Amino acid sequence: MPAKTPAPATLSGRHVRLEPLTPDHVPELFAAGGGDDEVWRWLGHPTPRTEDELRAIAADLLARPDAYTAFAVVGLASGRAVGWTTYLDWDTRDERLEIGFTWYARAVWRSPVNTESKLLLLTHAFEDLGMGRVQWKTDHLNQRSQNAIARLGARPEGTLRRHRLRPDGSWRDSVYFSMLADEWPAAKAALVARLERG
Repeated sequence: MPAKTPAPATLSGRHVRLEPLTPDHVPELFAAGGGDDEVWRWLGHPTPRTEDELRAIAADLLARPDAYTAFAVVGLASGRAVGWTTYLDWDTRDERLEIGFTWYARAVWRSPVNTESKLLLLTHAFEDLGMGRVQWKTDHLNQRSQNAIARLGARPEGTLRRHRLRPDGSWRDSVYFSMLADEWPAAKAALVARLERG
């Protein structure tokens, strides 16, 4: 059966709910991570200093449903949005997509939020959409992100040099990781076990 194009969906776990990103999420998202240079340090946009600046970034995502399927990450304990994450660069013929443009409030770093968000996204990608490959890319200087991606069970694939222009005008190299459908069952079991350990 051919892979399916990502579409807005709600994915629920024990710690987070991923729901279609809308402009209504912006006030909570700005309170969570707007204006925080460390949260936005490795993303492709300057740090949003106002709610309107964050709203404009979200509007760019939402204006391209052919290219991005964005999710607000809602913490179930608080009921508030604490970040967002995105499917992008998909190709149903080649059964692949990318998970990226992800950020979380610093308050939920080193918590179950990222682990469960990725478990939900990967489960949906492999088991519902029928993807055979999921990829990530990150700045070569962003060791925290590289470590987090590797902990998911993804494998490093290499580095594209001088790949993207950063907001400050410097050039980044992009480190690529991937996970294949036949690697997913073992990765899923490890992610579930990690969540159960807390």
